[in-house]
Amino acid sequence: MKFSVDDKISPTRLDVYLNGKFDGSRSHVQKLISSGAVTVDGQQVKASFKLTGGEEISVADVEPVEVDVLPENLPLDILYEDADIVVVNKARGMTVHPAETCASGTLVNALLYHCRDLSGINGVKRPGIVHRLDKDTSGVMVVAKTDTAHLSLAAQIQSKTAVRTYLAIVHGVLTDDAGIVTGAIGRDKSDRKKMAIVPDGKPAVTEFKVLQRFDEFTFVECKLQTGRTHQIRVHMTAIGHPLLGDVKYTRRKNSFDIAGQALHSHTLSLTHPTTGERMNFVAPLPADMQKILDALGFVPDIRRKD
Repeated sequence: MKFSVDDKISPTRLDVYLNGKFDGSRSHVQKLISSGAVTVDGQQVKASFKLTGGEEISVADVEPVEVDVLPENLPLDILYEDADIVVVNKARGMTVHPAETCASGTLVNALLYHCRDLSGINGVKRPGIVHRLDKDTSGVMVVAKTDTAHLSLAAQIQSKTAVRTYLAIVHGVLTDDAGIVTGAIGRDKSDRKKMAIVPDGKPAVTEFKVLQRFDEFTFVECKLQTGRTHQIRVHMTAIGHPLLGDVKYTRRKNSFDIAGQALHSHTLSLTHPTTGERMNFVAPLPADMQKILDALGFVPDIRRKD
């Protein structure tokens, strides 16, 4: 697998650059480089090697490794599948990949049972995972079955040619019909389990559009220009409209029956890694959010603003 570094990038460490390409940990990327699986212009280099633009990077196929992440026969809502990708509608409450606090019951466990072969680029704990959704966010996700598909999808996400839209119910009544929220996101200095807008964070941009207003809430569509952890949750909180049910970012009362934030990954548009076909996927609104909207008096016409 080969790809070219953009000519216009600022000098960037190889491990930092690859960490942005793959949705894995930086330590995993460093191990990949130290193992000799990565070359720059045909040469093996260190993780600290500075890319200046225009280099050709090659990543060798990752050999399968015996792992303790076990396949589990768990329910999966599959929207599409072929030899290269599988697109799923992730349920709210399902963690995407195993971690120290959640070793089983994850989307990865379910995928390993369902299709066995997944991209190995992100290591043994995150096979096939190109992008993530928070545990309590539902909706459409694409997973790579091959390393080639993984690199293509990761590049599309980074270049913003893969387009994702989300639906959310937020507290308060937004006055603007549409807007853009900016603010660099990083770890909250007072609570490492939360994200926040911080001076040394990574640039983040969220577009929003009002779909319908209610007495105390607003139904919105959000589009990500960047993909930071908890981005929509942090940005909507920052403008005074935290997500309904988001106990991590608001203490506002939630009288509705929803286990987590009212946030749903609704659509995903991408180019197929092998065929080049432009593909669009839609995950229907989950029952818990639909029930809340019905109770609020939702009119099923997204052109309606009031």
